[in-house]
Amino acid sequence: MPAAVLTVRQLNLYVRTLLEGDANLASVLVAGEISNFKNHYSSGHLYFSLKDADALVRAVMFRGNASRLQFRPEEGMRVICRGRVSLYEKDGQYQFYVEVMQPDGVGALAVAFEQRKQRLAAAGLFDEARKRPLPPFPSKIGVITSPTGAAVQDILQILGRRWPVAEILLVPVLVQGERAAADLTRALRTLSARDDVDLILIGRGGGSAEDLWAFNDEALAYAIAESPVPVVSAVGHETDFTICDFVADLRAPTPSAAAELASPDGAQLSAYFAETPARLSRLLQTRLTACRDRLTALRARRAFSAPGRLLEPQEQRLDGLTSRLADAISDGLRTREDALARSAAALDAFSPLRVLARGYAIAQQNGAVVRWAAEVLPDEDLTLRFSDGAVRCRVVDEKGQNCDA
Repeated sequence: MPAAVLTVRQLNLYVRTLLEGDANLASVLVAGEISNFKNHYSSGHLYFSLKDADALVRAVMFRGNASRLQFRPEEGMRVICRGRVSLYEKDGQYQFYVEVMQPDGVGALAVAFEQRKQRLAAAGLFDEARKRPLPPFPSKIGVITSPTGAAVQDILQILGRRWPVAEILLVPVLVQGERAAADLTRALRTLSARDDVDLILIGRGGGSAEDLWAFNDEALAYAIAESPVPVVSAVGHETDFTICDFVADLRAPTPSAAAELASPDGAQLSAYFAETPARLSRLLQTRLTACRDRLTALRARRAFSAPGRLLEPQEQRLDGLTSRLADAISDGLRTREDALARSAAALDAFSPLRVLARGYAIAQQNGAVVRWAAEVLPDEDLTLRFSDGAVRCRVVDEKGQNCDA
């Protein structure tokens, strides 16, 4: 009897039934390196391959299982996966359907912590430049922690002893479990939005990495970074570190230490102020003694013991300057007198009066000098100017043979 003819889909479905019917393939652990990783953010499914040095198998992790991952799978990461083997009917390839995944050799929480730490550090949330100093004398302190743990009792007891004048505003929250991160974030945003809170303490007592995981939440980290109120992180013991510690303005090793760092010592301040009057008195006495010593030293100086002597050098200098000024004036006057005499002699040499003194006369007609005989006519009047005076004349003959004075 001839074999029945199957469709491709029927063949694939048959092979899938065989694979899913094998108990050995219903739950299998596979170790390998992630390759061809694709994160379908719209659906939440993860598609990748697992490979080793000799072989490769296609794998898929659906959204329900992927949402429970504590870390982000990455290309090249070595992982151990638990899941089942089946066949994808559409393309006829068998696949490994991953249900649980963890890093090979390192815990999933440790990998998730390092991945988140690197991502937030790159975003600048850990930069020291953005962190602020704590207020020295806070009047209202917000405390975010579990209301039933030992941490809250330690914080309240230390704050009450060291700085009783501060008002404590306790915001009770869940500190572990699935809802803890959202509870912590909501409480922090509520306190940081108030304008009467000077400082916020957030933390809890010690525990396992799983117990402290809420303080590694990314939304909580951004809430701390955006808070206008300084935040002190006090999570776990001294050896415990969380993302909250790196983002906060100050990390305290324990909740008790956080209360110590957040508050001044009231008793120490009271003692300091009690000693203030005596300290001021000593300070004033020291200042008065220094002033008195300085005054004594000033009195001993020559400026006060013989003030007249201070002027002697200046008087000497003034006398010297006066002499130099008199000499300069005398020299200047002599120089100018000599120049004036030379100028007078030059003027005298060219003076018309000097020519007249040698026996000459100047003929003038109507105030103008007559230079030529042709310039005058008979019967015209002339004035003859001599060195000792002038006479009036009348022209008789143009040849100048006689004239009447």
